[in-house]
Amino acid sequence: MANTHESPESPRNPPADTDRPPGSTEVPPVVDRLGPWGREANPKARTWAMFCHLAGFAWILPVTPAFGSILGPLIVWLIKKNDYAFVDDQGREAVNFQITMFIYGAVAALLMLICVGFVLLAAVVVLDVVFTVIAAIKANDGYHYRYPYPLIIRFLK
Repeated sequence: MANTHESPESPRNPPADTDRPPGSTEVPPVVDRLGPWGREANPKARTWAMFCHLAGFAWILPVTPAFGSILGPLIVWLIKKNDYAFVDDQGREAVNFQITMFIYGAVAALLMLICVGFVLLAAVVVLDVVFTVIAAIKANDGYHYRYPYPLIIRFLK
């Protein structure tokens, strides 16, 4: 005699999914599959978080060359941090990174006296630009981006 009993998780009887109505073939959203951090779903929050990171390029403006990289993200973060938790998180990350890059840049400028600072300052600028662009893209995609740990000093927790 053959056993005709099928297990509850056989191909004919897939496991029940509590998030979907019975018989639905809808694929669950990506947010459910990304782990405990998940992704930000609100497009406005993602856009403002991206602006927090991109505001670090304010050092290019002739009005705020020295502290523009810190003031740009700080202003965007302070304006929008109470509206969106994602902007609060990413704004804090952007401000910490720009403060760290400013310190590295100041040290490299002092080291120009012994000719080593020229190379170091160029490296700081390249790192600042590359990681800021990466962070802006990740924030716009809704990911909670963290700058590399040995590179950043977290002043704001």
